[in-house]
Amino acid sequence: MESINGDAINYGYRKITYYLRKYYNLIINHKKVYRLCKELNILKNQRVIKPKIKRTIAINRIISASNQLWEMDIKYGYIRGEDKFFYLLNLIDIFDRSIVGYYIGLHCEAKDAAALLR
Repeated sequence: MESINGDAINYGYRKITYYLRKYYNLIINHKKVYRLCKELNILKNQRVIKPKIKRTIAINRIISASNQLWEMDIKYGYIRGEDKFFYLLNLIDIFDRSIVGYYIGLHCEAKDAAALLR
C-alpha cells in the first residue's frame, strides 16, 4: 500500500504487477495481484466503453421519400495522354440512390459544387 500511495494510486492491477516485479523483485502474476487489490478494496472501476455513433448522415435519419436528403461524392481520374486529372462531382439522392446531377471538369472547387446545387 505504501508503494502505490504516490503516482501509482491510479494504477490498475496490471501496472501494479509490473511495479512490484520491477522495484521489489517479486515473482508474482497479475491474477494474484488482482485478488490482493480486490481484498484491499483498491481496484478502480472498469472504464465504460461507449457505443460508437455512426457519423454518416443517412444512417442517423429516417428517409421516406425521394429528394429528402442528397449527398455529394467526388471521384477523380487520370487522363493518360494529356498527363492531367479530371474530377467527377456527383449529387446523389439517398432514397433511391439515383444521380440527381453531376459535374465533370479539370478542377473541382466550391463554386463548382454551388453551381451544381443550383
